Amino acid sequence: MVGTTVGSKLVQLGHEVMMGSRTKDNAKATEWVKDKGPHATHGTFADAASHAVIIFNCTSGGASMEALKMAGAENLKGKILIDLANPLDFSKGMPPSLIPSLSNTTSLGEEIQKAFPETKVVKAMNTMNCGLMVNAAGVPGDHDVFVCGNDADAKEKVKAMLEADFGWKSFVDLGDISGARGTEMLLPLWLRLYGVNKSPNFNFKIVK
Repeated sequence: MVGTTVGSKLVQLGHEVMMGSRTKDNAKATEWVKDKGPHATHGTFADAASHAVIIFNCTSGGASMEALKMAGAENLKGKILIDLANPLDFSKGMPPSLIPSLSNTTSLGEEIQKAFPETKVVKAMNTMNCGLMVNAAGVPGDHDVFVCGNDADAKEKVKAMLEADFGWKSFVDLGDISGARGTEMLLPLWLRLYGVNKSPNFNFKIVK
């Protein structure tokens, strides 16, 4: 859902987008490409990573490391990877909990950066619904995107892209990639708020 939402918006804006999956003939990816025009293609995770200038990790958090290993370190080297994923465990039903090995003293964002040290990992937009990710105006007023990562220039490029393409204007920079511990830990709260609001159409705002 996240991948098709983000990919569709980027195609609509004129970007070339390759959707990656485990196999070249993934049925959902094939169906997604059908009505998107010449700017949309699909292939394996490795194909997509090799093709990309900027990579969006839209995989399920528990499978992200495996998917990125399939994408290949060489294909990720030197590139910006925007990590949208959350390490949620759905094995016991709803609401999900955080995967213990990817929380508290570490985070998915940190583990991705450790595994791929030559990739510029930027954690962003993982604290909101995917529809809001690509349309900041989906919630009225001024609200925030949390951003963190080790590479300052990569963060600035991500902010500029999110502003130009998705309409985001208010960013809270949480520093290095360890800030992902905080944003990923917001998910249990986000899920509770989703249940209370009966809608995913909300976001966070830091008021000082």
